[in-house]
Amino acid sequence: MIRIVDYGMGNLRSVQKAFEKLGVAAEIVTSADQIASAEKLVLPGVGAFRDAIHELERLELVGPIREHIRQDKPFLGICLGLQLLFDVSFEDGEWKGLGVLAGDVVRFPAMPDLKVPHMGWNTLEPTHDCQLLRGIPADASVYFVHSYFVRPTDESVIATRTNYGIPFTSMIERGNLFATQFHPEKSQKVGLKLLENFATR
Repeated sequence: MIRIVDYGMGNLRSVQKAFEKLGVAAEIVTSADQIASAEKLVLPGVGAFRDAIHELERLELVGPIREHIRQDKPFLGICLGLQLLFDVSFEDGEWKGLGVLAGDVVRFPAMPDLKVPHMGWNTLEPTHDCQLLRGIPADASVYFVHSYFVRPTDESVIATRTNYGIPFTSMIERGNLFATQFHPEKSQKVGLKLLENFATR
C-alpha cells in the first residue's frame, strides 16, 4: 500500500483522492512506525521550507524517511516534498534539508514580464527515459505553483527541466527515488498517468 506522509504541510486529501481515482489504496500516516513499514512513500508539501523541516524533525520523521530512501524503496516527493530532499534552502534564511540529494533550493530571480510565483501550466522537457513518464508525451504540460526551485549538484538525477525565463529542474529520478516540482494531483490526465506509473512500480 502507498502511504502519504502527514506532517501538517500538504494537500494530502487531493493526493489521496488522485490515487483512489486510479483504484489504488493510499493511506495518510503520521507516525515513524507507519513510515518505517511503508512499501511506497509519498511526501507532499505546500508552504514554507523552514516550517516543513521543523515539523518533520519535531515529529521524528526525518530518520524513517531517510531510511526508506536509503533502502531504495519507491518514494515520491511532490513540490515542497522535492525541495526538502536537498541539503539547504535559502527561503527566508538558510535552512538545512534532509540531505538526501546534494544541492540547494533558491528563489527565481526577478525577470521582466514573468511573475513569481511560477503558477499555472508549463511543459516538461525530459533529459532521459524516466520510468515515471512512461506513456506520457515528451512535451506534456503539468501544473506548477512555486517561487523556489532546486539546483542539484549531480545533474544526472535531473529527469525533466522546465523553462520559466530560465531552465529549472522540474523532476528528479535516482533509482526508486522520484520527486516533482509540479503537482501531479492537479495535472489531470498527465498527472494521473505519472501517479499510476509510481503505483505500479
